[in-house]
Amino acid sequence: MKWRGREQSSNIEDRRSQGGGFRGGLGGGPFGQGGGGFRIPSGGGRGSRGGMGTLIGIVVVLGIIWFVTGENPIDMLSGNSSSSGGGTTMSSSASAPTSGDQAELRDFVGVVVKETEDLWTQVFAQQNERYPAPKVVLFSGQTDTACGTADSATGPFYCPGDQKVYIDLSFYDQLRSQFGAPGDFAQAYVLAHEVGHHIQNITGVLPEFNRRRASMSQEQANAYSVRVELQADCYAGVWANYAGQEDLLDNGDIEEALNAANQIGDDTLQKKMQGFAVPKTFNHGTSAQRKNWFERGYQSGNPGDCDTFSGSV
Repeated sequence: MKWRGREQSSNIEDRRSQGGGFRGGLGGGPFGQGGGGFRIPSGGGRGSRGGMGTLIGIVVVLGIIWFVTGENPIDMLSGNSSSSGGGTTMSSSASAPTSGDQAELRDFVGVVVKETEDLWTQVFAQQNERYPAPKVVLFSGQTDTACGTADSATGPFYCPGDQKVYIDLSFYDQLRSQFGAPGDFAQAYVLAHEVGHHIQNITGVLPEFNRRRASMSQEQANAYSVRVELQADCYAGVWANYAGQEDLLDNGDIEEALNAANQIGDDTLQKKMQGFAVPKTFNHGTSAQRKNWFERGYQSGNPGDCDTFSGSV
């Protein structure tokens, strides 16, 4: 990804020097699950990114799974889950990047977040709406969130309670070494996915599902969660399309994102962790589904094509 030298977001909150005490685990796995972590739908074509009205309508009707299984918000994004029946839990043993790596990663995150802000600002503006960009919190070890205490084992996630994305940058080493998803665009995909959850939150998807989930069985909630996660993957693909229009893509970038989507599919993760998969416990989608929806968003560049709530996925 051609990110060096580009403007960075001012919405980065760096807590890495603060440390933090552990006050109760969230449980979890890679890519946000449970207490937060979601994305958004929107209308508009490749050249027109409007259609927030359509997006909001779809989103409000269907929601996202929020702490359905009592797991950490972070599992959602990565596809890992500690729920009974088969999710995976991220190991906290991955080595942290060196200080030099951390500095570069901080700059990288700042650029990617700024590019997501540019895209969604355009989308909202076409509907005469203002895009309230989320804060992205960098932490090391543990940190407090409105969704509970997060630690490095929970992975990146979005917390609806404070409208912030949280990430311990050591996760990127884990993404490469443990999950087999190297490359800077795989890292960008993770951020774009979490920002998608923020859009879902501010357009009513997450609050609506949180209201409805009380009457859902765990299996039903898991099924809704899959649709929410796949929509986030599609929105990440829409952002990848935008990045391409901004001439940010290098050869192989899309392949890196597709590989990441493949590696964090529920079926792939469960088979790696326990040797078999349990479909009714899936809450992020299969590898094939995640790749398909990311690619759909990338090919169209239209958030309105990310309706994962109608028909089969």
